[in-house]
Amino acid sequence: MAWPLIKLLPAKTNFRFVAFSKIAAVISIVAVIGSMALTLIPFEGPCGGLNCGVDFKGGTVLEMNLGGKSVDLGKLRGALTGDEGLHDVQVQGVGENNTAAMIRFETPEGGNPAQKVEEIKTHLSGQFEGAQYTRTEVVGPKVSGELLTGGIVALFMAIGLMMVYIWFRFEWQFGLGAVIGLLHDVILTFGLFALFDLEFTLTAVAAILTIIGYSMNDTVVVFDRFRENLRKYKKLPLGDVIDLSINETLSRTIITGVTAIMALLGLAILGGEALFSFSVALMFGIIIGTYSSIYVAAPVILLWGVNRNEADAEIVDMGGFKGRR
Repeated sequence: MAWPLIKLLPAKTNFRFVAFSKIAAVISIVAVIGSMALTLIPFEGPCGGLNCGVDFKGGTVLEMNLGGKSVDLGKLRGALTGDEGLHDVQVQGVGENNTAAMIRFETPEGGNPAQKVEEIKTHLSGQFEGAQYTRTEVVGPKVSGELLTGGIVALFMAIGLMMVYIWFRFEWQFGLGAVIGLLHDVILTFGLFALFDLEFTLTAVAAILTIIGYSMNDTVVVFDRFRENLRKYKKLPLGDVIDLSINETLSRTIITGVTAIMALLGLAILGGEALFSFSVALMFGIIIGTYSSIYVAAPVILLWGVNRNEADAEIVDMGGFKGRR
């Protein structure tokens, strides 16, 4: 049985992607500069313009509900404001009609953070009948600093390993295009978090690492077909070979991307507050990763050119064999 989406997709397309590469380049440069500005400004630690979660900033998160009843957020703020030991208290409603509330505050210095949390729970339970706590996270300042350093190292290691992989598998022009496309996707994802004030936690770092893998996979699929077509159509202009290669892989790209987005959409709607940022970041990453494969990675090859001299061309087969004809 043929799937309706597959039946709607034409078996062969002939879009002229390269014709719009200059416009796309301007859009990408503006978007990257804007994302960097949003992410870094103000130049203050630990996360600049990002809305750092307790993973990186240190603090405590409590999620409280009243068994399906609406939580009076004003009363909740008032109950917490009177506590002199708490700083940077934030209260946010969760779900329709605020059926739950997310409470964030800085971890008090000195004393026992876990004991302080229990004191707050006892205090709130006295103010709100039937209060239940479905989420409790406590991260100290030292641990949050180590997590931030570890997250940054993980991102740089992922990008570095991808560069090594591309270096061995393709010619350097391909590697340059793939890495620029990868950086484009990562920076724009940071910009998404900053623009919509999404909470940046270890889950967000996991989302960005997943985006790196997805973006590289999509780029490699296009590059593989591009390399095959370079050998097959030796006299075809380079721009036409790029258009042909993208068109030949377009249906695969659309089906893979739409399927992944459908699964993530369900996760964003039903996964709750903890998984919302993760799901949104991944959906954005899939869309922007597809765009960068077409309008960032491939045009870089057009800009630098490739060696199409049959005698000197480096041959790398799909199994990884390298040699020269």
